[in-house]
Amino acid sequence: MMKQATLDRSRQTVDGMDPALKPRLKRRSTFEYVAWAVSILVGAGMLYSVATNPNFKWGTVAKYFTAESILRGLMLTIFLTVASMALGTLLGLLLAIMRASSVKPIAIAAGAYITLFRGTPVLVQLIFWFNISALYPNLSIGIPFTDIGTAIDTNALMGPITAALVGLTLNEAAYMAEIIRGGFSAVGKGQIEAADSLGMSGAMKMRKVIIPQAMPSIIPATGNQVIGMFKETSLVSVLGVAELLQSAQLIYARTYETIPLLIVASLWYLVMTLVLSYPQSKLEQKYSHTSVRIPRKSKKVTLTAPEGIAR
Repeated sequence: MMKQATLDRSRQTVDGMDPALKPRLKRRSTFEYVAWAVSILVGAGMLYSVATNPNFKWGTVAKYFTAESILRGLMLTIFLTVASMALGTLLGLLLAIMRASSVKPIAIAAGAYITLFRGTPVLVQLIFWFNISALYPNLSIGIPFTDIGTAIDTNALMGPITAALVGLTLNEAAYMAEIIRGGFSAVGKGQIEAADSLGMSGAMKMRKVIIPQAMPSIIPATGNQVIGMFKETSLVSVLGVAELLQSAQLIYARTYETIPLLIVASLWYLVMTLVLSYPQSKLEQKYSHTSVRIPRKSKKVTLTAPEGIAR
């Protein structure tokens, strides 16, 4: 009897995958067909309106889409995104380690930093760093309680691009610290105890055990932060930084073609978001713990014995 049951189960997987992994077929209802028809009609109507409305000035959009100043602004936006994410991730890792420290003053200091920068708007932070010279006109670097040192003009040091980079980096570090700390929490307690039993130091345990196992939780969330940072760089236009949005504003301030230039900036943001979304989705598929990966094509199983033994 058991041999027959084994044979029946094996025959179920001969021509395909395990029945438990097969996608379930769902019968389409009348409401779904109606919803599709309404969505297509509404979408077609909106596209027709956008395409035929002369106020959009699509010729002007095409003219400025690859303009030199727009492309320079796009390159500066990409630079701010990459630099802020790289520096913010490194600082966030340091903050996450400090937050997990057993030394209370260090953990409290990291927690205070994260609370401060996550609790205030990034636009306020950018304006604050741009005007930091009002608080500290000069920064002195040297040996305390001696005359050895030098003074730096803060107003000359904290230019628009520097203030934008500092503000975005410090703000991003607070969010990355929480993402990394969440990844640390996903590492099982048994793994840490096993590392302790092997006599690993704190740095080795962090490098060899905790960080590698936390990466599946950290990487997908970091991908979302990269996309958010790319769009967040538009805020630095208030500092006069000639990034993508500011470049468009400078042009329509001269030509008074506001809507077409805003469309140009929006299209570039959309294009870059789609470009960044593809590797992000691949990373999420690779590192996701919850997704069930169903093979596209199952390997055919050949039965070689009447007992149902497959090879």
